[in-house]
Amino acid sequence: MLIKVHKAYRDVVAVCDSELTNKKFEQGIAQLDIRENFYKGEEKTAEELIEILKDMAKEDATFNIIGSDSVNCALKAGIISEEGIKQVQDVPFALVLL
Repeated sequence: MLIKVHKAYRDVVAVCDSELTNKKFEQGIAQLDIRENFYKGEEKTAEELIEILKDMAKEDATFNIIGSDSVNCALKAGIISEEGIKQVQDVPFALVLL
């Protein structure tokens, strides 16, 4: 999985499954455009990603999470719930504004 932190007024944490970068998914009016310049950061294991997500949640960050593995890590980290998960063409994603 890939994680990239964009520093701004509020940190924006972009997380996605590695194989999804540079892909686009559309379903009705919904669209996921997984651009490398936004999502491609450091490759992390599930354990590493869960710890980073927990730490970033304490820092009042926002999160963009795309892909089955990434969404599962966010669930385990406690930053999203099952109700917050949406799908576009069977690709799960979650947006979090804490």
